[in-house]
Amino acid sequence: MVDPSPDVVKALTDKIRTVPDFPKPGIRFKDITPILQDPSSLRLAVDVFARRYQGTPVDVVVGVESRGFILGAPLALRLGAGFVPVRKRGKLPAPVRRASYALEYGTDEIEMHADAFLPGARVLLHDDLLATGGTLGAAIELIRELGGSVVGVAVLVELAFLKGAARLAPHELFSVIRLDVE
Repeated sequence: MVDPSPDVVKALTDKIRTVPDFPKPGIRFKDITPILQDPSSLRLAVDVFARRYQGTPVDVVVGVESRGFILGAPLALRLGAGFVPVRKRGKLPAPVRRASYALEYGTDEIEMHADAFLPGARVLLHDDLLATGGTLGAAIELIRELGGSVVGVAVLVELAFLKGAARLAPHELFSVIRLDVE
């Protein structure tokens, strides 16, 4: 497992845009769109995750809607793994498993296809950002229900001051960018 250099972390951190009062007043949304718009930054972000998990047995990358799809799918390709989407309620066409979770600004539900992977699958869980841990915690619950084994949780940005990593224990969290203050 390889950690990114401080220069790589700074280059990606400098691309993050903070949007005040989105999606509601008082929230300072961390927007990764500038990373996605720049081919070099996009490649760099995928490369960081691929280097980190190269050599880790991964059968499937589970990406959380919607920004978890953007980096999760190319990461799955780089690791030689399949990709499984976790979506908000009502978006998947086949039978699903569902889990509820609390956000820092409300509640929601996520779903995964009931046949997303075989029991015993080694799963790397990916999303763009970890805040309170509600969404990723619910995704871990779904992975467990389907008999998967979480080999890691990977996020581009961790809002460490919200202490979401505690909700993911005992699973290993890898965050490229860790923000300790709002």
